[in-house]
Amino acid sequence: MLAILPFPNIDPILISFEIMERNFAIHWYAISYIAGFLCALAWMRFEVSKLDLWQDNTPPLTKTKIEDVITWMIIGTILGGRLGYVLFYQFEAFLLDPLRIIRVWEGGMSFHGGFMGVILAGLLYCRKTNSNPWSVGDLIASSSCFGLLFGRIANFINAELWGRPTDAPWGIAFPTQAAQNCGQALGEICGRHPSQLYEAALEGIILFAVMAFLIFKRHWFKIPGQIIGIFFIGYGLARVIVESFRQADLQFISIDNPNGYIIRIYELGLTMGQTLSIPMVFIGILIIYMARRRVK
Repeated sequence: MLAILPFPNIDPILISFEIMERNFAIHWYAISYIAGFLCALAWMRFEVSKLDLWQDNTPPLTKTKIEDVITWMIIGTILGGRLGYVLFYQFEAFLLDPLRIIRVWEGGMSFHGGFMGVILAGLLYCRKTNSNPWSVGDLIASSSCFGLLFGRIANFINAELWGRPTDAPWGIAFPTQAAQNCGQALGEICGRHPSQLYEAALEGIILFAVMAFLIFKRHWFKIPGQIIGIFFIGYGLARVIVESFRQADLQFISIDNPNGYIIRIYELGLTMGQTLSIPMVFIGILIIYMARRRVK
């Protein structure tokens, strides 16, 4: 019998308390958002303090303005993430019940939706303050990996977005009944890829290390837009890879489509995450190409 690692006994709720006979709880997932934005704030402040990193030795923002940018990022992330989740992953349910989009307490956030929300919020901020959108975008992109890292760890703590069944020695028995059912025998416990941790490593650690190297050793901030392009490419590739190990969303799975592909080409297929991420790679390449053309 294959060894299966037990799921660590971590309560998704960090602390709960009662006020005026009403129960309140602080979840690790909420803490991950707060930690991500606080780390992004500190990292962006550090980067703008290094004048020699920037084109003409002039950062696009002062330290005091970074707090304003973080506020816009928070709004863009929450609104875009919720809107993207409902439209990308629950569109049919949204058509039947449009008010679903405002019921944030039911859970559900999409990275791609939050990403587009941050882009829109950043563009609106730059237009309002007459800032260089490419340099501001580079600054935001360089700090985004903190939120990805903490968010994926929170997904793991919540035992959600788990991976496909595996016989690898690091397969984990996630506690939910849906995760335990491998389709071989109802209720059979099996190991699954900890795909949340794969994403945390690729999107949160490795992508951050690549961008930091390019910023501090290759001075990529000096050509505005390049780090945005690297983020697009890095996240897109990471997500495409991890989707091969991640269990597809249940609403896309059927007897005829057990892998949850939304695009099928013969025996191959693409999940929703891959379909949304592959264009990011090509967009990132185009952004870098255009950035370098602008300085010639």
